[in-house]
Amino acid sequence: MASDTPESLMALCTDFCLRNLDGTLGYLLDKETLRLHPDIFLPSEICDRLVNEYVELVNAACNFEPHESFFSLFSDPRSTRLTRIHLREDLVQDQDLEAIRKQDLVELYLTNCEKLSAKSLQTLRSFSHTLVSLSLFGCTNIFYEEENPGGCEDEYLVNPTCQVLVKDFTFEGFSRLRFLNLGRMIDWVPVESLLRPLNSLAALDLSGIQTSDAAFLTQWKDSLVSLVLYNMDLSDDHIRVIVQLHKLRHLDISRDRLSSYYKFKLTREVLSLFVQKLGNLMSLDISGHMILENCSISKMEEEAGQTSIEPSKSSIIPFRALKRPLQFLGLFENSLCRLTHIPAYKLVITALKCHKYDRNIQVTGSAALFYLTNSEYRSEQSVKLRRQVIQVVLNGMESYQEVTVQRNCCLTLCNFSIPEELEFQYRRVNELLLSILNPTRQDESIQRIAVHLCNALVCQVDNDHKEAVGKMGFVVTMLKLIQKKLLDKICDQVMEFSWSALWNITDETPDNCEMFLNFNGMKLFLDCLKEFPEKQELHRNMLGLLGNVAEVKELRPQLMTSQFISVFSNLLESKADGIEVSYNACGVLSHIMFDGPEAWGVCEPQREEVEERMWAAIQSWDINSRRNINYRSFEPILRLLPQGISPVSQHWATWALYNLVSVYPDKYCPLLIKEGGLPLLRDIIKMATARQETKEMARKVIEHCSNFKEENMDTSR
Repeated sequence: MASDTPESLMALCTDFCLRNLDGTLGYLLDKETLRLHPDIFLPSEICDRLVNEYVELVNAACNFEPHESFFSLFSDPRSTRLTRIHLREDLVQDQDLEAIRKQDLVELYLTNCEKLSAKSLQTLRSFSHTLVSLSLFGCTNIFYEEENPGGCEDEYLVNPTCQVLVKDFTFEGFSRLRFLNLGRMIDWVPVESLLRPLNSLAALDLSGIQTSDAAFLTQWKDSLVSLVLYNMDLSDDHIRVIVQLHKLRHLDISRDRLSSYYKFKLTREVLSLFVQKLGNLMSLDISGHMILENCSISKMEEEAGQTSIEPSKSSIIPFRALKRPLQFLGLFENSLCRLTHIPAYKLVITALKCHKYDRNIQVTGSAALFYLTNSEYRSEQSVKLRRQVIQVVLNGMESYQEVTVQRNCCLTLCNFSIPEELEFQYRRVNELLLSILNPTRQDESIQRIAVHLCNALVCQVDNDHKEAVGKMGFVVTMLKLIQKKLLDKICDQVMEFSWSALWNITDETPDNCEMFLNFNGMKLFLDCLKEFPEKQELHRNMLGLLGNVAEVKELRPQLMTSQFISVFSNLLESKADGIEVSYNACGVLSHIMFDGPEAWGVCEPQREEVEERMWAAIQSWDINSRRNINYRSFEPILRLLPQGISPVSQHWATWALYNLVSVYPDKYCPLLIKEGGLPLLRDIIKMATARQETKEMARKVIEHCSNFKEENMDTSR
């Protein structure tokens, strides 16, 4: 089943900006060249996304017009940061790479960019000190430069230039390069001399390149873990070199049987050599090869027993010597593809389980799981399978502090229903996320995702779970994150999510509320209010949290200071985030007022003055306001109804119920009935101390709920 999930806000914003470049990110210089607005500064995750989405739009969207100087937006690394970009086809030209040459690229994939010439080879040198992964797949002209020698000119020739192969370029200086793809390059490129300066290659793709002598590959016998020689004309000499690469985990010698006449044939001896010499091999692709000898067991033996992936039961005789099953075995278009007992795992999760401490597998495997757990595949995945995925993801988070693995794992967890699907590993996942949220970590994207996950994990769970997580250090960790952001004078998603998470974890959980107060939470509240006076969502989250604190009778005396009461009173008049900030401030004061005049321990502001401001605030709110709030229980509100000591608190509580059952009747009418709210409202109507407007509002709440017939209501929600 396809997913009905809407596009993310990031995706929508990216698409809008790319379709309206000169009205959002940039402006036209001399009506021709695009320039970034001087007051815009974009981090790498946004810049990478802009470039990669731009490429997708150019290649896939029929109504999208590319801009000739698009890449000039990213020419200055002081205002933009590019790290990982994937460019393809005729969209990319020499001047585009030249425009971004000052960027510190870590990953550059150029696929079938046939308009790139040798000029771009020189630009690549600009990235040599940072580049870790480079693909030039199908960039067939990048090793050619134009030359116009004497005698070549002819006025009748459309293009009198001659293409000359560049032979003096090497990867000298690319000291960090580990992953290189030169697939579909021209045959005459001197591969051996080109690659000789690279000391520590981990992955190499030479698809379609022909070389009679592959001995140069042995210079990486202690580092190469992935080798792709698709459609290379192999010989026995090639095999002798390959089996010396004892670190190989992935080997692809597949071929297209239709591409050319091919002399080399695979034998049982060659397959046995792979098994004996390449002890780390986990992925092998021998698709398209002719198998010279009979490498399989008899048909009778094949049909006996159940299908198995155990090497000892393999239908392919040489693979019976494997120490463990392969993760992948490519047998397309060869005589072995119809066998039953194939020693290869089908699931990525098995690879991650077996190689918990192998970084390369964890990086690629965790990325694969992110895509495989996406909602569009969910209908095909059992609960058991998804739980296995969660376990191997948590294994990866435990084993590796490396940024890519941690990010992939956190993003994969975001693909699950939280907290429901994570409850069976609830404590473990929280412990791992809290360890990731060490404020000394510099990777903002991981922090942001981890705080989002923490927030989701405590949003809809019972109080026992919240108390347990609080004792694990959740409250303290969030406060440290907030303190770090305050020192940096930054109010970003990490800051806002941290306050939101505190709001959720303190809901009806007195121990966590007390922890918030004990670890300087109120000082951070005041400092954030002062430092970020215009941040509406931040104010809403902070006041929501303080509403939870104010619900705890034993903690309210700590809120009874002139400074705090003055701040809450002033926020009554706030228009931030609709009515939310004013509403929450009034909620805090309602609980404080509920303790009576004798508990009012400050001279200024006076209780009567604050009470008047509360009445004025409530009367200013629109009863039909849509809310940015979610009540699991009305118990703290209902507590304020059967009393006469603070009529304004009673009025606030009645208004809250009236608003919620009016705007969200399907959700809140059943909840109010279930929790016994209607008898309390009827009592208010009879109460002498209740204001007339409060009584009228109580009648309307009862009327709304009466419209719901008991038999049609699900009051278990």
